[in-house]
Amino acid sequence: MPASLAEPPPMITLVGLSGSLRKASLNTALLRAAAREMPPGVRFVEATLRDVPLYDGDLEAAEGLPAAVVRLKEQLAGADALLLATPEYNNAMPGVLKNAIDWMSRPAADIPRVFGAKPVALMGASPGNFGTILSQASWLGVLRTLEMRLWSGGRMMLSAAHRAFDAEGNLVNAPDRERLRRFVHGFVDSLGPAGS
Repeated sequence: MPASLAEPPPMITLVGLSGSLRKASLNTALLRAAAREMPPGVRFVEATLRDVPLYDGDLEAAEGLPAAVVRLKEQLAGADALLLATPEYNNAMPGVLKNAIDWMSRPAADIPRVFGAKPVALMGASPGNFGTILSQASWLGVLRTLEMRLWSGGRMMLSAAHRAFDAEGNLVNAPDRERLRRFVHGFVDSLGPAGS
């Protein structure tokens, strides 16, 4: 077949999710900086936790899953991989992100379709000196329970993140940008063609 008639390689769909609701969130800024570093062949989808209510089993029983949860579940189920940008609150994961994951795991029979064997990478930004290392560690049991495939080929923990971005959300430090680029490319490379 002539090269001009060859089909383009399939796209990898990567969902990115920030664990903060703040408009000026450092983790959302890091997620968007990561989106700008994606290699060709990646369709990046920034999902949102906004409008996800606190998990309530009575609400689930009476009304089913909220629309915001259904939207998140379908975004993740249709993706090849997940990139989580996790803040660190009180040395652990943020409640708003854990709450969304808990909702998305309902009903339990849907866990394999949404989460099962889904590649996931963790990164985080913090104004402190340790760059979300404890938050990232606190996710391990959750990801294991959901049978996700944690990519551990790189680490992205941005310290002193309140000084790391300019007004447009760009990383101002070239070594930080290079670390993020290597992290993103390493994760995408680990997925193979179209996440296979």
